[in-house]
Amino acid sequence: MQEVIQGNHSPVSEFILLGFSSEPQRLLLFTFFLLLYLSTLLGNGLIITLIHLDSHLHTPMYFFLSVLSLLDMSYVTTTVPQMLAHLAHPKKTISYIGCVAQMYIFLVLGIAECILYAIMAYDRYVAICHPLHYTLIMNRLTCVAMAATCWTIGLLGALIYTVFTMHLPYCGPNEINHFFCEVPAVLKLACADTSLNDQVDFFLGFILLLVPLSLILASYIRIFATILRIHSTQGRLKSFSTCVSHITVVIMFYGPAMIMYMRPGSKSSSKHDKKLALFYNVVSAFLNPIIYSLRNKDVKGAFLKVIIKKDVLHMT
Repeated sequence: MQEVIQGNHSPVSEFILLGFSSEPQRLLLFTFFLLLYLSTLLGNGLIITLIHLDSHLHTPMYFFLSVLSLLDMSYVTTTVPQMLAHLAHPKKTISYIGCVAQMYIFLVLGIAECILYAIMAYDRYVAICHPLHYTLIMNRLTCVAMAATCWTIGLLGALIYTVFTMHLPYCGPNEINHFFCEVPAVLKLACADTSLNDQVDFFLGFILLLVPLSLILASYIRIFATILRIHSTQGRLKSFSTCVSHITVVIMFYGPAMIMYMRPGSKSSSKHDKKLALFYNVVSAFLNPIIYSLRNKDVKGAFLKVIIKKDVLHMT
């Protein structure tokens, strides 16, 4: 994949991830990100466990929520452990192949999550607008096929992003002002014109970000129109509450991701890019289980049942 560069410069064999190593409070940052990472794994792992244990949560909505939790756990594991290692150790290098692998895996998971949010919105649309046909439309086979579609689109989309980025010549400098190998940060080091990459990134961003977001907006326009026709105030509130969590998560994820991947590379700022990446990669994955569980009586009920069952077993 890496081209041979003609001339005085040889292609780089490794990159240096600057990350947050220049920050004065490195120990504080290490502790903060470590706690955030462990909390993310714990929260999302708990969601998956509860959905698996409680038969009342064996529904399409919770199936997709468990897939989201699995994606979030994998998403942060792609970047955060390496960031922690670089905060704790003076060596901050990553091999060329390691950078390619990290970029590809990160994009697979990110794109899959984009598509999954659209599928979750469609699930809520069918549940609220066509409740009598819900179990027929969102059957087990359909849900599995939708989840597989997320991964397939992620694999293909990430391949295009990665190939177009890493086929460029990289002949030095090799310092990436980021905490992982993300496309916009790596492109700044290319020893070639990246205008084609900007066009490809915008086109892919349109397909993989704007199209799913448009489907989400269309679903919720129909959902809110249906909710407003419900005569019971309690019924309206119950229907609306099931959608608020999803809307909150969508805004947190899509906003920063669209800024990162749908603007020209010349207008990007490394300092701001790191903060944006932290938000949609680390912070959103940490907040997802909190948002879904705090506003969800079923998840809280399943958690209480597990705790009560555990106490009863200890007593006997």
